[in-house]
Amino acid sequence: MARKHKGRALHGWINLDKPLGLSSAQATAKVRHLLQAAKIGHGGTLDPLASGVLPLALGEATKTVQFAMDGRKEYDFTIEFGSETDSGDAEGAATRTSAHRPADAELQAALAPFTGTIQQRPPAYAAIKVDGTRAYELARAGQAPEMAPRTVTVYSLTLLDRPDADYALLRVGCGKGTYVRSLARDIAAAVGSAGHVSQLRRRRVGGFTLQTAKTLDELVALVQTSNLDDMDAAAPCATADLSSFLLPVETALDDIPAVAITHLEAQRLKLGQSISLMRRSDLARLRAAGLDWRDERAEALAVADGVPVALTRFARGSLQPVRILNLT
Repeated sequence: MARKHKGRALHGWINLDKPLGLSSAQATAKVRHLLQAAKIGHGGTLDPLASGVLPLALGEATKTVQFAMDGRKEYDFTIEFGSETDSGDAEGAATRTSAHRPADAELQAALAPFTGTIQQRPPAYAAIKVDGTRAYELARAGQAPEMAPRTVTVYSLTLLDRPDADYALLRVGCGKGTYVRSLARDIAAAVGSAGHVSQLRRRRVGGFTLQTAKTLDELVALVQTSNLDDMDAAAPCATADLSSFLLPVETALDDIPAVAITHLEAQRLKLGQSISLMRRSDLARLRAAGLDWRDERAEALAVADGVPVALTRFARGSLQPVRILNLT
């Protein structure tokens, strides 16, 4: 039986390799129960028929979830030719069929128009809200909405394998909001066929990769053999017990600059006060961090002695706190 952590605060990320058969919400709930985590959230939805990278934020890391969700994604997916479904995957009902099976060269030639900035129509079974209701809820009630096209970015699209004429394995690197199910549907249509996603595995979310992901079974085994439940509930997080799982809070913030601040400046930020950075030495500090001080929307992680203090925005000559990270 999983040992309880007595509500002990855990702060950081778990890079979970989500198994088939569980939704993102179900996998998150299992880890919440296993760790007795007070605060937990995930950095990107995966359907039960999909597996792979599911970043889970614990404690103060939940304040950085949006940065993980905004990160680049990479997926391996299999198109099954022959039928298009209302859900875009193998769970849906067929809406169109085709006997055509594209040759490899035909499929390769069709991929180029699907890279770059493209317009994509989300599947009816999507989490997008339509007049306040999730599209998939309307679809399940027999009221599938007409989904408006959206602008998405596809950085790379590669044909990896053709096991046989009915299947094609591809890899895609894409930005936020890209639906792989729509991509499979549209690629199949472009080669004069019909198709849906039969397998989907996420390889990357921002800095979280499949190579470093841990399985749910591995986490269960670790908790069962740990002594976390013997620790005082008020004690700080001992990351040694979760050293192979728990990643730093700032793991999701690789794409934003980190600005070194003093203890006095850290105290001001923690009180919700801005810190002025207009001296020549301050501007040099911002440049060293890679922050464009002329950009009024520039975001940065303020760090004091290696400890993240706050997510901030640099505007009007000062570093302004957006989210305080209570890690000390």
